[in-house]
Amino acid sequence: MDSLTIIESKDELVTKLKEEIEKRAKNAIEDHNEFRIGLSGGSLVQYVSDVMSCSVTSAFENWKIFFCDERFVEESQLDSTYGCYKRALLDGQTFLKEEQFVKIDTKLSLDDCARDYERRILKEFNCPDNQMPKFDLLILGMGPDGHTCSLFPEHSLLKETKRLIAAIDDSPKPPSQRITMTLPLINNASCCLFVITGESKAAAVKQIISESSDTPYPVQLVKPVKGDLLWIVDTAAAKLIKK
Repeated sequence: MDSLTIIESKDELVTKLKEEIEKRAKNAIEDHNEFRIGLSGGSLVQYVSDVMSCSVTSAFENWKIFFCDERFVEESQLDSTYGCYKRALLDGQTFLKEEQFVKIDTKLSLDDCARDYERRILKEFNCPDNQMPKFDLLILGMGPDGHTCSLFPEHSLLKETKRLIAAIDDSPKPPSQRITMTLPLINNASCCLFVITGESKAAAVKQIISESSDTPYPVQLVKPVKGDLLWIVDTAAAKLIKK
């Protein structure tokens, strides 16, 4: 990884995350007039929402927001990552508008939903089929088992090389049906930023930092080809790292 920051408190985490997001957004908008960011769910919803809620800026109009993975459920359900962000960000808390979010279409079948989301990403980036979209920033989390997005240990999707977005119907973490970015798309990003919190992640963080695991965790396969790899880790998740 290019950078590991260990933080002491939630306020410090939000401050650090805000700095990175605003820096990447400013650079992207100056370079190509749009900031394309991929968000993850779970505990990250609160942190990212806190950042956006305190970033009072009209520059939000140049943002386009995607999802690194999504549960295949209606947005009204609590499991929906988009639904969580919608409730946190689109009721007047920010300048963001619903049309800036590129969300999945759950009216389709699971496989068609994944294909449709891939097509829409390519369209948003104005990419021909043989060109890989390059996100300005992907904000990623990690589970205690070392999974990221909906890429789980020993799952066949870790070897996917052709699809940018894939369907998964056997997620070991419920709900079982999801769509997810694959490693080729993730690793083409300008920056992959992991935010890792909680004592339950400590053992995995220790093995990742020490590279002591014979079988790499999925998170260890995130290696941006021409981009930055940053980690923000709280003290609970970093408790087993030797100082």
